[in-house]
Amino acid sequence: MERVLTSAQMRAADKYTIEKLCVSEETLIDRASDALLEVIKRRFRGGRVLICAGKGNNGADGKALFKKLSLLHGFTVTLLNFSLGALKFFDKKYDIIVDCLFGTGLNREVEGVYRSVIEKINESGSFIISCDIPSGLSADTGKPLGVSVKANMTVAIQEYKLGHFINDGPDYCGEVVAKDIGISIWGEDFAFKLSPDEVKKFFPERKRNVNKGNFGKACVIGGSKDFSGSALLSYNAFCALKTGKGYSFLGIPESLFNVFALRVPEVIIKTFADNEGFICYDENALTKMLDMDAIAFGMGVGVSESIYQSISFLIKNYKGVLIIDADGLNSIAKFGLNILKNAACKVVLTPHVGEFSRLTGKSKQYIADNFVESAKAFAKEYGVIIALKSSASVITDGETVIINVKGCSGLSKGGSGDVLSGIMLGVVNKDCLTESVAAACYLFGFAAEICEKDQNAYTLTATDVINYLPKAINNL
Repeated sequence: MERVLTSAQMRAADKYTIEKLCVSEETLIDRASDALLEVIKRRFRGGRVLICAGKGNNGADGKALFKKLSLLHGFTVTLLNFSLGALKFFDKKYDIIVDCLFGTGLNREVEGVYRSVIEKINESGSFIISCDIPSGLSADTGKPLGVSVKANMTVAIQEYKLGHFINDGPDYCGEVVAKDIGISIWGEDFAFKLSPDEVKKFFPERKRNVNKGNFGKACVIGGSKDFSGSALLSYNAFCALKTGKGYSFLGIPESLFNVFALRVPEVIIKTFADNEGFICYDENALTKMLDMDAIAFGMGVGVSESIYQSISFLIKNYKGVLIIDADGLNSIAKFGLNILKNAACKVVLTPHVGEFSRLTGKSKQYIADNFVESAKAFAKEYGVIIALKSSASVITDGETVIINVKGCSGLSKGGSGDVLSGIMLGVVNKDCLTESVAAACYLFGFAAEICEKDQNAYTLTATDVINYLPKAINNL
């Protein structure tokens, strides 16, 4: 897994490398400028380059790059000098602008001439390369500090930073590549992102001499007269089959049986007692579900005490993996969180920011500003795994933190979370649950990315993503 650091963790690593390992600051600057030079040489044969260098170490990286790039044939290089009046440099056109104004330590709003320079960079039409993180973007929250460079590419020095991936980070960073310059990183208290090889291990080559009983059973419990979503719920259960389960079941209110019957013939339908199209607390039906390997509960069920009672029963009596989504989460938020503690099963919660706000009582703004910390604290307090969904997802059990960066803007549509829950049903592995939940998020996002390339962000739907699961798994 690849590490994703906070600005404080990166500062500590810098300090340790310089003070304890006696690697000079000048050496690190030289290596960082080499990393930038390598990226530019690989992508461009020449061109007019403007290097915007600030006063700190990020600026020193830019000044070192200026000396090296000026020696290369085909490149005409200008170094922006603030003492001579920064804005006059933008009277010319440049093919490439290298942003070395601020590094990861920036924690205040950008003002004055720096703000004007950043605005000029963004208006330039040049290919913009940012050193470490786009200037003006918080390395911890991924949010602009008043204004931020909007880069085409960001060269992360040594390690990825949280701000590259969460909140607005992807929109400002462009393509992100990490370059090792020999800064020593120790310990394990970091967030990570999965590599394709780590996801691939959840899809091993299958033996020939097997049967459906070898691959387990999964069930989706959801739906109501107000939110039947018949095709989507059926396909949601179908996702578990598509991603590896041997049997897939769909639990619905009894009165909706005719709506769902034969919608997807591979899915086995089970019914619950209902009250005017809504699932009632049905202990007999729930008891019959206790032999499932994984259950996803909550999509389209409505918020009610019956749903809360049903979840409570499963938490106390079920031994598998219980994925709670949508109105399952909202019912817990309304009627009480303490049922999550001391669960007999492994509990996975998959809230988006709005649902997580209702669960925690924290504002959406607070969650955005403390994206990893708030998910980690909640997971630890309640003994659950959280998959907090946004432009990037945070998956954590309160100790390990995995950032899923796969996905696309086309997923910002109804039904996407439901399909993710279905995929998760098929992928989750009780013995390595946190990592398998992250692998499900990765696969879902990866399938969406492939689909969006074939279509576009406007036409992509949640059901389309299901159809691209084969391509995503093959490409792993």
